[in-house]
Amino acid sequence: MVEQEFKQQLAGQKRILITGGSSYLGQHLVPSACQDFDVHYTFYSHDPAFPHATGHQLDVRQETAVFRVLQTIRPEAVIHLAGSNRTPDMANVIVHGSRNVANATTSMSARLIHLSTDVLFDGTQPPYDETAVPSPVNAYGQAKADAERLVQQHDNGVIIRTSLIYGLEQMDHGTRWMVEALQASQPVKLFDNQFRNPVWVESLSQACLELVNYPYTGILNVAGQQRLSRADFALRLLEWWGIDQRQTLTVGPSEGNQWPLDCTLDLSRATAVLHTPLPGVDSVISNQ
Repeated sequence: MVEQEFKQQLAGQKRILITGGSSYLGQHLVPSACQDFDVHYTFYSHDPAFPHATGHQLDVRQETAVFRVLQTIRPEAVIHLAGSNRTPDMANVIVHGSRNVANATTSMSARLIHLSTDVLFDGTQPPYDETAVPSPVNAYGQAKADAERLVQQHDNGVIIRTSLIYGLEQMDHGTRWMVEALQASQPVKLFDNQFRNPVWVESLSQACLELVNYPYTGILNVAGQQRLSRADFALRLLEWWGIDQRQTLTVGPSEGNQWPLDCTLDLSRATAVLHTPLPGVDSVISNQ
Protein backbone atom coordinates (compact mmCIF):
# COMPACT_ATOMS: atom_id res chain seq x y z
CA MET A 1 0.00 0.00 0.00
CA VAL A 2 2.80 2.39 0.92
CA GLU A 3 4.68 1.61 -2.31
CA GLN A 4 1.54 2.13 -4.38
CA GLU A 5 0.93 5.52 -2.75
CA PHE A 6 4.53 6.49 -3.43
CA LYS A 7 4.20 5.59 -7.13
CA GLN A 8 1.05 7.70 -7.35
CA GLN A 9 2.90 10.60 -5.75
CA LEU A 10 5.70 10.31 -8.37
CA ALA A 11 3.23 10.60 -11.24
CA GLY A 12 3.29 14.39 -11.22
CA GLN A 13 6.94 14.90 -10.27
CA LYS A 14 9.84 15.98 -12.44
CA ARG A 15 12.20 13.11 -13.24
CA ILE A 16 15.89 13.68 -12.54
CA LEU A 17 19.04 11.60 -12.88
CA ILE A 18 21.93 11.92 -10.42
CA THR A 19 25.22 10.40 -11.56
CA GLY A 20 27.61 9.28 -8.85
CA GLY A 21 24.85 8.34 -6.43
CA SER A 22 27.28 6.39 -4.26
CA SER A 23 29.59 9.39 -3.77
CA TYR A 24 29.62 11.29 -0.48
CA LEU A 25 27.49 14.07 -1.93
CA GLY A 26 25.30 11.59 -3.78
CA GLN A 27 24.48 9.69 -0.60
CA HIS A 28 23.00 12.92 0.81
CA LEU A 29 21.57 14.35 -2.40
CA VAL A 30 19.57 11.33 -3.57
CA PRO A 31 17.45 10.97 -0.38
CA SER A 32 16.86 14.74 -0.31
CA ALA A 33 15.81 14.76 -3.95
CA CYS A 34 13.28 11.99 -3.38
CA GLN A 35 11.13 14.40 -1.38
CA ASP A 36 10.30 16.45 -4.49
CA PHE A 37 11.42 14.52 -7.59
CA ASP A 38 11.17 11.16 -9.31
CA VAL A 39 14.81 10.20 -8.77
CA HIS A 40 17.09 7.90 -10.72
CA TYR A 41 20.79 7.59 -9.88
CA THR A 42 23.86 5.84 -11.23
CA PHE A 43 26.63 3.97 -9.50
CA TYR A 44 29.81 2.33 -10.77
CA SER A 45 30.31 -0.70 -8.52
CA HIS A 46 28.45 -0.28 -5.21
CA ASP A 47 24.69 0.29 -5.23
CA PRO A 48 23.57 2.24 -2.14
CA ALA A 49 20.04 0.92 -2.82
CA PHE A 50 18.22 4.09 -1.82
CA PRO A 51 14.56 3.68 -0.91
CA HIS A 52 12.21 5.45 -3.33
CA ALA A 53 14.91 5.94 -5.99
CA THR A 54 15.92 3.78 -8.94
CA GLY A 55 19.57 2.79 -9.37
CA HIS A 56 21.42 2.10 -12.63
CA GLN A 57 24.92 0.63 -12.91
CA LEU A 58 26.94 2.83 -15.26
CA ASP A 59 30.49 3.52 -16.33
CA VAL A 60 30.33 7.13 -17.51
CA ARG A 61 33.42 6.55 -19.68
CA GLN A 62 31.30 4.35 -21.97
CA GLU A 63 29.52 6.69 -24.39
CA THR A 64 27.01 4.15 -25.68
CA ALA A 65 26.09 3.06 -22.16
CA VAL A 66 25.54 6.66 -21.06
CA PHE A 67 23.21 7.37 -23.98
CA ARG A 68 21.34 4.12 -23.37
CA VAL A 69 20.71 4.92 -19.70
CA LEU A 70 19.51 8.45 -20.44
CA GLN A 71 17.27 7.26 -23.26
CA THR A 72 15.74 4.72 -20.89
CA ILE A 73 15.15 7.23 -18.09
CA ARG A 74 14.32 10.32 -20.18
CA PRO A 75 15.19 12.73 -17.34
CA GLU A 76 14.18 16.37 -17.39
CA ALA A 77 17.37 17.26 -15.50
CA VAL A 78 20.73 15.58 -14.82
CA ILE A 79 22.93 16.35 -11.82
CA HIS A 80 26.40 15.12 -12.68
CA LEU A 81 28.51 14.22 -9.61
CA ALA A 82 30.52 11.24 -10.87
CA GLY A 83 34.30 11.70 -10.81
CA SER A 84 36.59 12.66 -7.93
CA ASN A 85 40.30 12.90 -7.18
CA ARG A 86 40.12 9.41 -5.65
CA THR A 87 38.71 7.80 -8.78
CA PRO A 88 40.87 5.24 -10.62
CA ASP A 89 41.53 6.45 -14.17
CA MET A 90 40.66 9.90 -12.83
CA ALA A 91 41.16 12.00 -15.96
CA ASN A 92 39.09 9.74 -18.20
CA VAL A 93 36.25 9.48 -15.69
CA ILE A 94 36.14 13.24 -15.18
CA VAL A 95 36.80 14.48 -18.72
CA HIS A 96 35.35 11.77 -20.97
CA GLY A 97 32.60 10.98 -18.47
CA SER A 98 31.52 14.62 -18.33
CA ARG A 99 31.59 14.87 -22.11
CA ASN A 100 29.43 11.76 -22.48
CA VAL A 101 26.93 12.91 -19.85
CA ALA A 102 26.73 16.43 -21.30
CA ASN A 103 26.22 15.15 -24.86
CA ALA A 104 23.55 12.68 -23.81
CA THR A 105 21.81 15.33 -21.71
CA THR A 106 21.80 17.70 -24.69
CA SER A 107 20.25 15.00 -26.87
CA MET A 108 17.44 14.69 -24.30
CA SER A 109 16.95 18.49 -24.19
CA ALA A 110 17.36 18.16 -20.42
CA ARG A 111 18.86 20.58 -17.93
CA LEU A 112 22.39 19.84 -16.66
CA ILE A 113 23.84 20.63 -13.23
CA HIS A 114 27.58 19.84 -13.29
CA LEU A 115 29.73 19.69 -10.17
CA SER A 116 33.16 21.28 -10.47
CA THR A 117 35.77 22.44 -7.95
CA ASP A 118 37.74 25.40 -6.62
CA VAL A 119 40.97 23.42 -7.12
CA LEU A 120 41.04 24.32 -10.80
CA PHE A 121 42.69 27.62 -9.73
CA ASP A 122 46.36 28.12 -8.88
CA GLY A 123 45.48 29.90 -5.64
CA THR A 124 47.48 33.08 -6.30
CA GLN A 125 44.68 35.59 -7.00
CA PRO A 126 41.77 35.04 -4.61
CA PRO A 127 38.92 35.57 -4.21
CA TYR A 128 37.76 33.91 -7.40
CA ASP A 129 34.43 34.92 -8.93
CA GLU A 130 32.54 33.22 -11.75
CA THR A 131 34.56 35.00 -14.43
CA ALA A 132 37.89 33.65 -13.16
CA VAL A 133 39.75 31.57 -15.73
CA PRO A 134 40.99 28.15 -14.57
CA SER A 135 44.72 27.90 -13.89
CA PRO A 136 45.21 24.37 -12.51
CA VAL A 137 48.41 23.21 -10.84
CA ASN A 138 47.67 19.48 -10.61
CA ALA A 139 46.07 16.68 -12.61
CA TYR A 140 42.75 16.83 -10.76
CA GLY A 141 42.37 20.55 -11.36
CA GLN A 142 43.33 20.12 -15.01
CA ALA A 143 40.77 17.36 -15.50
CA LYS A 144 38.04 19.47 -13.90
CA ALA A 145 39.00 22.46 -16.06
CA ASP A 146 38.89 20.31 -19.19
CA ALA A 147 35.48 18.97 -18.16
CA GLU A 148 34.15 22.49 -17.67
CA ARG A 149 35.13 23.45 -21.22
CA LEU A 150 33.16 20.50 -22.56
CA VAL A 151 30.12 21.09 -20.35
CA GLN A 152 29.95 24.80 -21.24
CA GLN A 153 28.79 23.77 -24.72
CA HIS A 154 25.49 22.67 -23.13
CA ASP A 155 23.22 25.72 -23.32
CA ASN A 156 20.86 24.80 -20.46
CA GLY A 157 23.21 24.05 -17.64
CA VAL A 158 24.96 25.22 -14.51
CA ILE A 159 28.56 24.53 -13.54
CA ILE A 160 28.80 24.57 -9.75
CA ARG A 161 32.26 25.38 -8.47
CA THR A 162 32.44 24.21 -4.89
CA SER A 163 34.94 23.42 -2.16
CA LEU A 164 35.59 20.86 0.60
CA ILE A 165 32.36 18.97 1.30
CA TYR A 166 31.65 17.85 4.87
CA GLY A 167 28.78 16.65 7.02
CA LEU A 168 28.13 16.22 10.72
CA GLU A 169 26.19 12.95 10.55
CA GLN A 170 28.54 11.01 8.29
CA MET A 171 32.29 11.59 8.00
CA ASP A 172 33.53 12.81 4.64
CA HIS A 173 36.30 10.78 3.02
CA GLY A 174 39.09 13.21 3.96
CA THR A 175 38.12 13.29 7.62
CA ARG A 176 37.78 9.51 7.75
CA TRP A 177 41.27 9.10 6.30
CA MET A 178 42.67 11.53 8.86
CA VAL A 179 40.92 9.82 11.78
CA GLU A 180 41.99 6.33 10.71
CA ALA A 181 45.60 7.48 10.33
CA LEU A 182 45.63 9.11 13.77
CA GLN A 183 44.07 6.06 15.40
CA ALA A 184 46.77 3.92 13.77
CA SER A 185 49.45 6.32 15.12
CA GLN A 186 50.44 7.33 11.61
CA PRO A 187 51.73 10.87 10.94
CA VAL A 188 49.16 13.44 9.81
CA LYS A 189 50.12 16.99 8.85
CA LEU A 190 47.49 19.69 8.63
CA PHE A 191 48.30 22.60 6.33
CA ASP A 192 47.87 26.08 7.77
CA ASN A 193 48.71 27.90 4.52
CA GLN A 194 45.97 26.44 2.28
CA PHE A 195 42.61 28.23 2.41
CA ARG A 196 39.20 27.06 1.21
CA ASN A 197 35.45 27.61 1.72
CA PRO A 198 34.25 24.27 3.18
CA VAL A 199 30.63 23.58 2.30
CA TRP A 200 28.06 21.71 4.36
CA VAL A 201 26.76 18.76 2.36
CA GLU A 202 23.16 19.66 3.22
CA SER A 203 23.59 23.18 1.81
CA LEU A 204 25.22 21.93 -1.38
CA SER A 205 22.52 19.29 -1.86
CA GLN A 206 19.74 21.84 -1.53
CA ALA A 207 21.51 24.26 -3.87
CA CYS A 208 21.80 21.55 -6.53
CA LEU A 209 18.09 20.80 -6.25
CA GLU A 210 17.12 24.47 -6.27
CA LEU A 211 19.05 24.94 -9.51
CA VAL A 212 17.10 22.14 -11.20
CA ASN A 213 14.12 24.49 -11.40
CA TYR A 214 15.83 27.89 -11.30
CA PRO A 215 16.51 29.33 -14.80
CA TYR A 216 20.15 30.22 -14.15
CA THR A 217 22.83 29.17 -16.64
CA GLY A 218 26.60 29.39 -16.54
CA ILE A 219 29.08 29.11 -13.70
CA LEU A 220 28.04 29.56 -10.07
CA ASN A 221 30.25 29.43 -6.97
CA VAL A 222 28.45 27.46 -4.26
CA ALA A 223 30.39 26.97 -1.04
CA GLY A 224 30.40 27.93 2.63
CA GLN A 225 30.63 31.57 3.65
CA GLN A 226 33.55 30.98 6.03
CA ARG A 227 37.13 30.98 4.74
CA LEU A 228 39.28 28.54 6.74
CA SER A 229 42.73 27.04 6.46
CA ARG A 230 42.82 23.29 5.90
CA ALA A 231 44.26 22.97 9.40
CA ASP A 232 41.55 25.00 11.14
CA PHE A 233 38.86 23.15 9.21
CA ALA A 234 40.28 19.73 10.11
CA LEU A 235 40.69 20.63 13.80
CA ARG A 236 37.04 21.70 13.98
CA LEU A 237 35.94 18.38 12.54
CA LEU A 238 38.21 16.40 14.87
CA GLU A 239 36.61 18.25 17.77
CA TRP A 240 33.11 17.57 16.46
CA TRP A 241 33.77 13.84 16.09
CA GLY A 242 35.43 13.66 19.51
CA ILE A 243 38.82 12.49 18.23
CA ASP A 244 41.33 13.03 21.04
CA GLN A 245 44.11 10.78 19.75
CA ARG A 246 46.36 13.38 18.16
CA GLN A 247 49.88 12.37 19.20
CA THR A 248 50.98 12.03 15.57
CA LEU A 249 49.30 15.24 14.41
CA THR A 250 51.32 18.26 13.31
CA VAL A 251 50.32 21.63 11.88
CA GLY A 252 52.40 23.60 9.40
CA PRO A 253 52.74 24.85 5.83
CA SER A 254 52.51 22.56 2.82
CA GLU A 255 55.61 22.07 0.71
CA GLY A 256 55.90 22.23 -3.06
CA ASN A 257 53.24 23.42 -5.46
CA GLN A 258 51.08 20.33 -5.89
CA TRP A 259 48.07 22.08 -4.37
CA PRO A 260 46.96 25.72 -4.67
CA LEU A 261 47.31 27.82 -1.52
CA ASP A 262 44.24 30.05 -1.53
CA CYS A 263 41.13 29.05 -3.46
CA THR A 264 38.74 31.39 -1.65
CA LEU A 265 35.57 31.80 -3.71
CA ASP A 266 33.54 34.97 -4.16
CA LEU A 267 30.00 33.91 -3.22
CA SER A 268 28.19 37.19 -3.88
CA ARG A 269 26.42 35.87 -6.97
CA ALA A 270 25.24 32.69 -5.26
CA THR A 271 23.86 34.56 -2.28
CA ALA A 272 21.94 36.81 -4.68
CA VAL A 273 20.65 33.97 -6.87
CA LEU A 274 19.86 31.21 -4.38
CA HIS A 275 17.37 30.93 -1.53
CA THR A 276 19.51 28.14 -0.07
CA PRO A 277 21.67 29.51 2.78
CA LEU A 278 25.42 28.86 2.60
CA PRO A 279 26.56 28.92 6.25
CA GLY A 280 30.17 28.63 7.32
CA VAL A 281 31.54 25.75 9.38
CA ASP A 282 31.25 27.49 12.74
CA SER A 283 27.62 28.41 12.06
CA VAL A 284 26.73 24.85 11.02
CA ILE A 285 28.39 23.33 14.09
CA SER A 286 26.85 25.79 16.52
CA ASN A 287 23.36 25.04 15.21
CA GLN A 288 23.59 21.26 15.50
